[in-house]
Amino acid sequence: MAGFIHDELGIIMLILFIMQRLPDGVELDTLADLTLCDEGINSFDFAGCLAELCETGHLSEFDGSYTITDKGRKNGRVTENSIPYSVRIKAEKNAKAAADAMKARGLVKTSHAPREDNCYTVSLSMSDGISEIISLDILDGTEEQDVLMEKRFRRHAERIYNEISDILLYSGK
Repeated sequence: MAGFIHDELGIIMLILFIMQRLPDGVELDTLADLTLCDEGINSFDFAGCLAELCETGHLSEFDGSYTITDKGRKNGRVTENSIPYSVRIKAEKNAKAAADAMKARGLVKTSHAPREDNCYTVSLSMSDGISEIISLDILDGTEEQDVLMEKRFRRHAERIYNEISDILLYSGK
């Protein structure tokens, strides 16, 4: 069997190692992808170890999102040097990328609501982590258009902000 981690304890240590590097709760699919970075781990063993970590109070699960507890952080710090170096480096790199993506998603907010005049208002905002840097409320005709605007704003918020700024600063003098 390829991979460096083959036992339950190794998987548990790896899960705690990964969870310590994430800024917030993480969904099962993301945590599984991050943990299965070693070829010695299979999804059945991962699921069993994840359940054990929740039962022992190292992780908590709420509404499909897993977070690390203080107990998990403490025990994870003590055991992380036991994880094979190559697995630790790969897991840390993957966790950093996931953490960056989670932080970026948290900075962009979107919603929409119906109005009394049979139109909708779509609300779009982006923060720099300290304060809101752009906030738009747009009157729109259909909920389908609102959903599309929300999706595109989440995907391209920074570019949209820059384009609006450029238009306001440089067009039409």
